[in-house]
Amino acid sequence: MRRSVSWTRRLTLATLLVAGACSPAPLETPGIDFGEEPSPITAGVAAPMGWYGDAVDVLDYALEVRLPEPGGTRIEGRARLTLAPGPAAEAVLDFTGLAIREVRVDGREAQASYADGILRIALDRAASSGPTLVEVVYEGTPDDGLILRENVHGRPSAFVDNWPNRARFWFPSVDHPHDKATASLTVHAPESWVVVANGRPLGEPVTGAAGTRTWRWRTDVAVSAYNLVFGAAEMSVVPVGLAACGRAPASPRADGCVEVSAWLFAEDTAQASLSFGRAADMVDFYSEAIGPYPFEKLAHVQSATRFGGMENASAIFYAERRLASGSSMEGTVAHETAHQWFGAAVTERDWIELWLSEGFATYFGYLYFESRDGVDDFRRRLEGSRRSYLESAVTGSPIVARYDNLFDQLNPNNYAKGAWVLHMLRGIMGDDAFFGGVRDYYASHAGTAVTSADFAADMANAAGEDLGWFFAQWLHEPGYPVLDVEHGWDAAAGEVAVTVRQVQDPSWPTFRLPMELEIVDGEAGTQRYLIELTERSQVFHFAAPGPARSVRVDPDGWLLKRLAERVSQTRYAGARRLERRLSW
Repeated sequence: MRRSVSWTRRLTLATLLVAGACSPAPLETPGIDFGEEPSPITAGVAAPMGWYGDAVDVLDYALEVRLPEPGGTRIEGRARLTLAPGPAAEAVLDFTGLAIREVRVDGREAQASYADGILRIALDRAASSGPTLVEVVYEGTPDDGLILRENVHGRPSAFVDNWPNRARFWFPSVDHPHDKATASLTVHAPESWVVVANGRPLGEPVTGAAGTRTWRWRTDVAVSAYNLVFGAAEMSVVPVGLAACGRAPASPRADGCVEVSAWLFAEDTAQASLSFGRAADMVDFYSEAIGPYPFEKLAHVQSATRFGGMENASAIFYAERRLASGSSMEGTVAHETAHQWFGAAVTERDWIELWLSEGFATYFGYLYFESRDGVDDFRRRLEGSRRSYLESAVTGSPIVARYDNLFDQLNPNNYAKGAWVLHMLRGIMGDDAFFGGVRDYYASHAGTAVTSADFAADMANAAGEDLGWFFAQWLHEPGYPVLDVEHGWDAAAGEVAVTVRQVQDPSWPTFRLPMELEIVDGEAGTQRYLIELTERSQVFHFAAPGPARSVRVDPDGWLLKRLAERVSQTRYAGARRLERRLSW
C-alpha cells in the first residue's frame, strides 16, 4: 500500500460530485481495501496477446472529475460505464493507483477485486438482458495520464495525456485501441480556468461553490480510451476558422461547418497564426481527399503532452514548450489533423498495427503540403522520411511487429516506412485508384478499429488485382531493397543490356519491384521502360542505336530503396572501366 486517504476526505467525495444524489458508506467488497491507493503499474507495458478478447464492450463513458485547487494533486472522480449485453460474468477493466470508494452495478453494490492494474467487477447478467451500468467512485493523486503541474509559464494546469495505455491512471476503462465508446466529461475546475475536451460543449460552464466552475462536454462519435481527454488551465481561445462545411455530419452547427480553434496560454497567442494559420484549410483538404470530417469540432491545444503532438479526437494537444519557443509547428499540425481520420476515426485494432495511424498521418500530412506548396516541398518531406528510416536501428524488423514496451512502437517503421508503403502503393495503383481506394476504406471503417488486412482488401478491390504480395513484403518482412545496376552495349545485337541485382542483407526478402527504368543515350535521347524485379539478379535487354550514357532505376522516386549504383561503364575493344558508389 502506498498512501492512505483521510476519513474526512472520504466523506466529502459524494457531496462534491454532482452525479448521484447521495453515496452510501463504503462497501466492504472482497479484494478492495477502501481508502488506500495501491502502487501503480508501469505505463506502456503491452498486455499479453488475446488478453482483451471481446468479453467487455464499453458503449459509453460518463466521466466526472473534480480537479484540486491550484497547486494540489488530488482528484475526485466518478466513472459510469455502460457495457453492452454479453455473456461475461465480470467486467475486467484497466485501473491503477487511485483509491476506490465504491463500486456499483445497475445501482446495486457489487463484488470486485482490485490489484496489479486490474479492476474486476462481478456482473449479474441474468438480472437484465440490456446494457449494464457499472459505476466506480474513486480519488487520489494520478501517477500518470492526468498531468497536474505548472505550465511552461509557471501557472497550474491539468492535461490528460493517455497514449498508449495511460488512461487507466485516471479512470477505469478498456485501455486498448480496439474498444471504442461514446463519452461525456464533466470537469469541476478552478473558476479562472477554461476546460476543453472531446466533442461539443453541453451548455455554458456553471459557476459553483468555493471558486469553481463546471464544464460539460459530450462526444457521440465513438473513440478509443487513449483518445478521450480534457485539458484545463488559464488559456485564451482564438478562433481559427470554419471548415468542412457540408462535410461534417457530427457538427452541431446549423450551417454544417466545424469550428477550428486554438487554445493557447496568453503569452503564446501569436501561435494562432504562426502554427495554426492554415489549420482550417487542412480540414478542408482532408475532408475532400479522404471523407467527411468525423467529429464535432477541432481544437488545437497547447498542453502538457510528452509528445510533440497528440491526436486526441477533436482536441489535439501540442507540446507547450515547443509552442512557447515561437517556432512553427505547422508540419505537426498537418500530421495531427490527418490523424482525425486515421487514428481517431479509423483506429488500429492493436498496437502492432500502429502504422495504420502514424504512417497514414505522416503521408497525408505530406500530401497537404504537396497540394498547397508544390511537389518539391512534398518530395523534400518524403526524402526526409526515407533517410530517417534507412538510418534507423529498426530496419531489421518488419512494420507489423510486437513490442513489449509500447513506447518502442514510436519508431521509423511505423512513421517513415509506413508513409513510404502508402507512397509505393500509390505509384503502383495510380492516383485515381489509390485515392478512390483510400476513400472507400475510410467510408467502410470510420468509427471502427481495423487491421492491415482490412486496408489491403479495400485497396485490392480498388486496384482490381491481388496485392497480397505487396503487403506481405512491405509490412511483414524486414528491410528494404538495395539495388546494384550495371549496363553494357551489345553491338552485334543492337541492345543495351541492364543487369539489376538486389544486394540487400541476405536475411531480408527478395523484393518484387515493379518500376520504371530510364536509359539515356547519345542518339535517341531518353527512353523509359516498365520492368519488374522478382529475383536477386535479372538482366533486361533493350533495342538501342548505340551505348547508353546512363541508366537509372525508379527515376521518379516511387520506391523505398538504396542504390549501389554503377555510375559509368564502357566497353570498347575489350577494355572495361567500372566505378561504383553508394547512393541514398
